[in-house]
Amino acid sequence: MSRPCRVGVQLPEVERPVGWPELFSMARTAEAAALDSLWLGDHLLYDLPGGITRGPWEVWTSLAAIAAVTSRIEIGPLVASTGFHTPAMLAKQAATVDAISGGRLVLGLGAGWNEREYRAFGHPFDRRVSRFEEAFTVIRTLLREGRVDFHGRFYDVDDCVLDPMPVRPGGPPLMLGSVGPRMLGIGLPHVDAWNVWWSDYGNSAAGFGELRERVEEAAAAAGRGPGEVAATAAVLVQLPDGGGRLMGETYNRPVAPVVGTPQAIAEHVHAMAQAGASHVQLVLDPITEQSIEVVGEAVVLLDA
Repeated sequence: MSRPCRVGVQLPEVERPVGWPELFSMARTAEAAALDSLWLGDHLLYDLPGGITRGPWEVWTSLAAIAAVTSRIEIGPLVASTGFHTPAMLAKQAATVDAISGGRLVLGLGAGWNEREYRAFGHPFDRRVSRFEEAFTVIRTLLREGRVDFHGRFYDVDDCVLDPMPVRPGGPPLMLGSVGPRMLGIGLPHVDAWNVWWSDYGNSAAGFGELRERVEEAAAAAGRGPGEVAATAAVLVQLPDGGGRLMGETYNRPVAPVVGTPQAIAEHVHAMAQAGASHVQLVLDPITEQSIEVVGEAVVLLDA
């Protein structure tokens, strides 16, 4: 087999407490193993089973730190909530991380879903898609053109200039983290890629293929050509010592994980590529340096 699509991994969120020496080691291991990308969830806290409340490190400072200790691998939020920052400030953060990484940022954007963290940190949760639509306009215009004047229902931006600009002309690639009909209508005319979480397509290549056909129809309706907007997907992978993902049960609906052996991972990546995926983000259970090394073995098989 040759590598049929790009392969990345998501670093830990709240599966267990993880400090920065270990996160740096994971990032370097992923780069050394020839993975294509590293991803961080943009969340603030989760209420977990057993009465535990736990939060991950803040995503933009974390991406900046990982950018500084790696040199080749792509990095990005999976995906950044436009509700956690004003849109002009989010564009500023993205341009800064893009520069620190030397142009390796993929900017995933979404409207968020976990009401608990919005309320806890004082962010409005109502009319999230309408807020996203305005924020997305400001963010993409600043990153691509460097200047915007916008006056909407939720955001007022008065002759904002983004300086310094991202290191790449046109800014980092934009990825839409939603397959909801209204979100697709907002994002597909403008983004470079779309992404779906593993629980939203059943974690199977067949389920992803069916979803991709629907998104392609929406992309055509938005004036985009066949395959012009890249299709990407998160994939749940469980290794032998995995114990299940401790996340919000209403969001992470139960699905069958991919068996976490190098051969099984390689075969599943190949099947996802045949279903139209150009990039997969593996969500590993457990997420450890050793698990990333297993993915590296799978990449060797894919590149053979």
